[in-house]
Amino acid sequence: MNKNEMAEKLAKKCDLSQAKAQEVVSCIFDTKPGTGVIATELDAGRKVQIAGFGTFGTKSRAARQGRNPATGATITIAAKTYPFFKAGKGLKDRVEE
Repeated sequence: MNKNEMAEKLAKKCDLSQAKAQEVVSCIFDTKPGTGVIATELDAGRKVQIAGFGTFGTKSRAARQGRNPATGATITIAAKTYPFFKAGKGLKDRVEE
């Protein structure tokens, strides 16, 4: 399912116009700077917890030494921050059935 399909289902389920449903989905999930509720919270270093569904957050990975597989030379891999999603109990139980 993509964002457009999600907006169509939201429009039908909540009796919204297609345009309004698309706007709602974009407001939540958009990744452009300054938009998207989830991305904005993650940028600020905060978690987004949706009870029963899951948690969106960020983790940090420290810089480390690696090896270039082509040459065997030792390289430094830079530190980075990356997003994660951890499914909640309700979502895990539903998918498991």
